[in-house]
Order: sequence, then C-alpha cells, then structure tokens
Amino acid sequence: MSDERSGAAILVESLVRQGVEFVFGYPGGAVLPIYDELFTDQRIRHILVRHEAGAAHAAEGYARSTGKPGVVLVTSGPGATNAITGIADAYLDSIPLVVITGQVATNLIGTDAFQEADTIGLTRHCSKHNYLVKDPADLASTIEEAFEIATTGRPGPVVIDIPKNVQVATADMPAGASSRRRRYAPQTVGAPEEILHAVELIAGAERPVLYTGGGIINSGPRASDLLRQLQQRTGAPVTSTLMGLGAFPADHPDWLGMLGMHGTLEANMAMNQCDVMVCIGARFDDRVTGRLEAFSPGSKKIHIDIDRASINKVVPVDLGIVGDCASVLEQLLEIWGERRTGDIGEWKARIAGWRARDCLAYPERKDEIMPQKAVQRLFDLTRERDPIITTEVGQHQMWAAQYFGFMGPNKWLTSGGLGTMGYGLPAAIGAQLGNPDSLVIDIAGEASIQMNIQELGTAVQFRLPVKVFILNNEYMGMVRQWQELTYESRYSNSYSDSLPDFVKLAEAYGWKGVRISSHSELDEGIAAMLDHDGPVIVDCHVSKDANCFPMIPSGAAHTDMLLYGDMVAGTMEDEAKALV
Repeated sequence: MSDERSGAAILVESLVRQGVEFVFGYPGGAVLPIYDELFTDQRIRHILVRHEAGAAHAAEGYARSTGKPGVVLVTSGPGATNAITGIADAYLDSIPLVVITGQVATNLIGTDAFQEADTIGLTRHCSKHNYLVKDPADLASTIEEAFEIATTGRPGPVVIDIPKNVQVATADMPAGASSRRRRYAPQTVGAPEEILHAVELIAGAERPVLYTGGGIINSGPRASDLLRQLQQRTGAPVTSTLMGLGAFPADHPDWLGMLGMHGTLEANMAMNQCDVMVCIGARFDDRVTGRLEAFSPGSKKIHIDIDRASINKVVPVDLGIVGDCASVLEQLLEIWGERRTGDIGEWKARIAGWRARDCLAYPERKDEIMPQKAVQRLFDLTRERDPIITTEVGQHQMWAAQYFGFMGPNKWLTSGGLGTMGYGLPAAIGAQLGNPDSLVIDIAGEASIQMNIQELGTAVQFRLPVKVFILNNEYMGMVRQWQELTYESRYSNSYSDSLPDFVKLAEAYGWKGVRISSHSELDEGIAAMLDHDGPVIVDCHVSKDANCFPMIPSGAAHTDMLLYGDMVAGTMEDEAKALV
C-alpha cells in the first residue's frame, strides 16, 4: 500500500526518523511548504531565531553540547547566505549539522529569480557534502545519507537545497530505512602494526607529550575516559588545543594547560622539547604550531586522526594512524597491557621548572578589575554547578580558555577555526535547549556580543535562562592588543564607541541586567546572576588596556613567547637548547 506525501511532509517525517528534537530556523517564501507541515506536527520543536546566522550557531551549540547533530532550516537567497558563516564555522570545527535550505522552483534555477542564490556553489567549499534535490522521491534517502555523513568520520555540516516545487510535489514515503548503497565508509580502526609501533615509541620515550584536540570530544565521552586511562598508564603530561579543552581534567597534576599562541609556557616548552609527541584528534593548526620549522624539532610524531587528509598536511609525522579517537585509544590500551614507560622523572622535573614561572600571573590593579580576575571568580563561584561555557571571539575567549577550568567534555563551546564573533549567544541558546537543567554562560566581549545580540529575543521567547557575562573593556580587545604590539599603538578603529547601556538593553528584551564596576561588586554581581532563574546579562567593566598573555607572536616559535608586560620569556630559545 502506497503512502504518497508531499516533499515537505516526507522531509518532516524523515527528520523525525532521525530523532530530531529541535529545528533552528527562520521562515521565508521558498520554505513555506515545510513550515506549513511543521505547523501541524508536534513531534519537532521549531526554534525561531532572529537571524539565520543565529540559527546555525544555535544548532552548533546544541550539537557540541549534546553530541547530537544540529538541524537548521532557512529560506533561499539571503536565508542561505546568512547561514553560510555558521556553516563554515561548523566545517572548520568539525561540528555535525544538517542545514536545509529552500530554493526557487527548478524551472527558475539559473534565471536570477527572486531570492535565488547558488547555494550549492556557495557552500561547496565550506560543507562536508551538499545536495540539490530535484525529485521528492529522493528526499528520504538523501536526508538519511546526510545525517550519516554529518555524524560519522570527521563530523561536519551537510547542506540540502530543496526547490519549492519539490516540496509541493508528491512521492511515496518509504516504510523504513532505505536500501540505498552505503557510499560513505570512513576508516575507524587503526592498523594493528601501526598500533604496535605507536606503543613501542611511547614506551621508549623519555620526554613524551599527549597533544589532544577536539577530535577526542567529537568522538564521544568514551574517548575522554580512554585518554585518561592512557595518561594514567603512561604518565605522560597532557596538553590540548582550544577545541579540546575538557577532554582531560584541568585539575590533574599532569595537565599542562592549553598550548599554542595563548597557551601556557609549560605546554609550549614541553611540546618544543618532547622526544615523542602523540597528537590525538588535533590538526596542527597554525595557532598551535607557530613557526613550522621550529615546531618540536627532533621529536618522533604520532598523529591519530579520523581524517586521512589531515595527516602530513601541515606537519610531517613519523607515524600516521587513521581512525576514530576512541577506537584507536582502545587499541593502544589493549596492546599496552602491563607495559611501563621509561624513567620520565627528569622530564617531569623540567616541566615543574617551567610551571614555576607562573606564566598566567597578572598584575592586580586597585581601581580596576582585571579581566583575568573576573574569569577566575566566575569559575570559582560556578564550578560546583559544572556549567556549560560558550564564548564569543577575542581576548575574553582566550582568558576564558586560560582561567576557567574544564573537568569534562562538551562543557566548552567556542569558535576555533573560523574565529566567529557573534557565536557565543546563539550557541548558548542551543546548548540550553539541549541541556535544560544546566547552567549555561556565554563569556562575551562588548564588541562581539553585538554581532548577534538580537538573539536575546529568542531566549525570552523560549524561556531559556541563559547567562551572558560581558568583559567590557570598551575595545575590540584582541585587535587593540595586536595594534599595540605590532603597529606601534596605532589603534585604528578598534575602540568600541557609542556602546549601549547593556543593563537597559537587557531589560528592554525582558532579561535581568547587572552592572559590575568595582572589586567590591564582583562576587555580588556574579551571585545576583546565579540567583536569578531567568536570562541575565552581566556588564562587567574591566581594565581597558589589559593584554592577553602568554602570547606567541605570529610567525614566531614556541620558545619566543611573550609573558605579561611584553617581556620576552628570557631568551628561552637559548635556554631550550641548553636543556637538550
């Protein structure tokens, strides 16, 4: 017996079969048949955002915090183009999204029709895969495959472009999963001989380092557990990229902190001086490596990654293992058995010496709140509630990474690869929907928060108790810092002029507003934020000229770090050579 339905109805039913809870979207002419189906279907909750970029970032926040794919629904033309920033953001950070875009009718494609855009062409280089569906009979299998591609292998965004007449036309709805041929089969398990080689290299190391990335978190909670087991057996110190924070607990004695441009001295020096580096789910980003020829010279490098294309793409490695992080870690532990590492006591002592430099120390100021202090107090007063933290992009993002401790995965949501201002607020909304009982805080800057500040309305409409903690220094802080250090303090257009009164703005949207202007108000203001059961904006005024250190200048080596006060960390390159 046939079950003939419209393309729009097939789409909605297919989303239900994929277990979709929320669709983040904004209606328009080219998707009205789909919205008409959603009107009478109570199985999926549509979250009406205020801008399509907000839809994509909210879906990212939902996906990153829950491990489930986020779903976006936007119209043709500007709806699709507005979503592209979020699609590109998800692509670079390996976030699973399925983005459904409306398109003009098939007979109008290529005629410059009203709200027509070449969505397939526009998203080809910032999506994992994309489709233009021209027959409603192909919709169910396309959606099924899109979710499979988005969530397996290296996760990422998949775009499905559906012309309006395809949404209206009818076809039979398949009774269950399609019998389509599986076209996508990523390798998930490492080759046994490679696993054995890796174990032998690690076991023979005198100065090992585990360099971890977002791939561990994308692999699921089991991967984080397995990482901790591997560290316990090997004793190797652990560092992480920005995207990997939380895979290893920040209060562990062998945690080195984040590495890279704004990483800790001990993490960067350990990476430079190690003899065996085990890179797990990271991609040797330029913000991590610094000057390539000076990056970890002389070490044996093992790279574990689900994406074959990432291996040897930036840094040549001695051993590349293609596979899912959790699966490969499990293989390593199985082969490791009862092995013991060599004596790495001297290595630990050297790391302790670097750690003693206290590279995250900063000067206190009597009349101003240092932004680092604000983040530390926010962490101290919320850590028992195990909050989910999102960020915008800039200095505040780096301070959050440096001074907020993450003990588990999926609690740190930030824009890494693309560095998208305006990410944090919609991401917090998506995370709050996926984790309704959790405390969700967006650590923001006063410039970045304005990129998608209209999403305050979304939080109110759906009664989401999101908190926004603004570190307000009245500057585009990271731009100002680079201008100070690189352009002789020529602050070209980096001052945030004509700022709104964030407390009044919060109240206008139905949020609670709190202002913090002095040390005596800091803890009290954070407590007021936490005590309120609805959404809150905290406008925390901090030092205007505080810089984010440590810092590796662009193009410099790990050994050329700047510490607080613009001091080069003592001719550390010579020091490093002396220690070899």
